[in-house]
Amino acid sequence: MTLASGTGLAHGHAMIARLARSIVPLLALPALIGCGAGADTSAPLPPAALAAVVAKPGVDRERLARAVDALFTADGVGETRAVVVMRGGRIVAERYAPGYGPETRFLGWSLAKTITAVMIGQLVADGRLRLDETAPVPAWQRPGDPRGDITLRQLLQMRSGLRHAEGGGPRYAADPTRMVFLDGRDDMAAWAEAQPLEAEPGRLFDYSSATTMILADMAARGLTESRDPALRRQAVADYLQTRLFDPAGMRSAVAEYDRAGTLIGASMIHATARDWAKLGELLRNGGSVRGAQLVPRGWVAFMAKPSPRNPTYGAQLWLNRRAPGDEPAPLFPDRGPPGVVAAIGHLGQYVIASPAQKLTVVRLGKTDAEQRPALVDRLGDLVTVFPEG
Repeated sequence: MTLASGTGLAHGHAMIARLARSIVPLLALPALIGCGAGADTSAPLPPAALAAVVAKPGVDRERLARAVDALFTADGVGETRAVVVMRGGRIVAERYAPGYGPETRFLGWSLAKTITAVMIGQLVADGRLRLDETAPVPAWQRPGDPRGDITLRQLLQMRSGLRHAEGGGPRYAADPTRMVFLDGRDDMAAWAEAQPLEAEPGRLFDYSSATTMILADMAARGLTESRDPALRRQAVADYLQTRLFDPAGMRSAVAEYDRAGTLIGASMIHATARDWAKLGELLRNGGSVRGAQLVPRGWVAFMAKPSPRNPTYGAQLWLNRRAPGDEPAPLFPDRGPPGVVAAIGHLGQYVIASPAQKLTVVRLGKTDAEQRPALVDRLGDLVTVFPEG
């Protein structure tokens, strides 16, 4: 706001004084928002907030209840539908929005990418796939095709060099839309594999759902030589069920497949909030469930190791690290332990695992991109309720 040139000096002084009286209280706001101070700790807790937390959660019960409540009630975080908090292997907080509950299956969107990576790790351990050899994609094996240099490691770390456009421009032109709903819908992996290189394999990070569909196709090829869609689907479904979902206790998990029989491993796996938490527990425990090693501990460590081209991303898993340049961090690197990892899905789906805190946090709901920073801040509030050790 500026003063008009003809305004008298006394009137200008009065206006400045009024502005000062209105602005000075706002200067205190940064101290009251973010970093765990956003909730009004003097206001009475709603009954639903305290009821969502067990009697003895191992931390301050009211503080935990307020942090969970803020995910449902704070301005600007979108619509939270489910929150599950596990500490040391037990649920210490659980809450649902009206219309949702413990039996509700939630679409994980890109949470599925992390499940795909776990399955790939099991296939590598079985000797069916190899991390640093040429990716077994027949379309890339023709003499002179530069895509034949792409490795499984590069695909997992989102640095294949393929021309994939996850976002930007109109939504109907984005790769996920084209691949899942338009010209690629019948054989999503073939559509992804047909894209040309735009960079030398390994040189650039490019987050891409199409890349994960290539991984899903490789998983099917590692389990069966058949191109029959029904047989491909059955081979992958049986493997997931017997090697991952059943042993991990994720019995509600339901995966979708395209017409070519390929797991839609980039986005289409459904599970209850409690079962998504079991995925977090698997990661937190280094691939182990009740003493059984479902995926090698070294594989989970690889998933949590920063990609050479992006410190905030591992292998189909986001990391609690600072982003390069001015890019926003996917989590809260100034607040939580550096070992925090997260599966993150479209519209604000989160499975957060913190080994140092013996903590898993699941948040499911609908949050638009512009609201994501506020949501991440509230998730940081929740994670920092818990000490390390």
